[in-house]
Amino acid sequence: MPVKQAEFFVSNSDPAKCPPPDRPEYAFIGRSNVGKSSLINMLTGRSSLAKTSGKPGKTQLINHFIIDNEWYLVDLPGYGYAQVGKAEREKFAALIDGYLTSRPNLLCIFVLVDSRIDPQRIDLDFMTNLGERGLPFVVVFTKTEKLSQVKLQAALDRYKAILLETWEEAPTFFVTSAVTALGREDILGFIRPLNVEYGAAKQASR
Repeated sequence: MPVKQAEFFVSNSDPAKCPPPDRPEYAFIGRSNVGKSSLINMLTGRSSLAKTSGKPGKTQLINHFIIDNEWYLVDLPGYGYAQVGKAEREKFAALIDGYLTSRPNLLCIFVLVDSRIDPQRIDLDFMTNLGERGLPFVVVFTKTEKLSQVKLQAALDRYKAILLETWEEAPTFFVTSAVTALGREDILGFIRPLNVEYGAAKQASR
């Protein structure tokens, strides 16, 4: 089932000012220029919901979008953008960390990686940090239309092998393309039962 309604809700630079945690929430994050805005637009079926740019590091705020008046999709600043000063990088890191550790309704973090690039230490370290904190996450491979099926499978296998060097079990992988809409139903199909479970738990607690 496609997304019926997707609207921008609010942007801010302070996790404490995020919307009340009254709906399930899913955060999307990755290195700058990984194709995050294009993926969000593809998932929601809105060509300009998230602003795309050829300039890395454009997202600098926590951006909440409300989906079908049921859940929040959150666009977080990219990490690892080298062409800003150390103070700016530290500010973004603190913003991201503050958000990720303060949202009780955050059900999953979608960590985006470019399928064309070998596993990067910055991504692996970010995932390790999430795992050590017990924050649930999945890995989303972007820009897969640029690879042949053989090269894509090799990239997935390589990533899984590296993760299994230190993890008992590899996280869930999603293969996506903002160009062909590959992965849309897989990701939305992953989110839907979590929303149902969240709603049932909230109802039971009343």
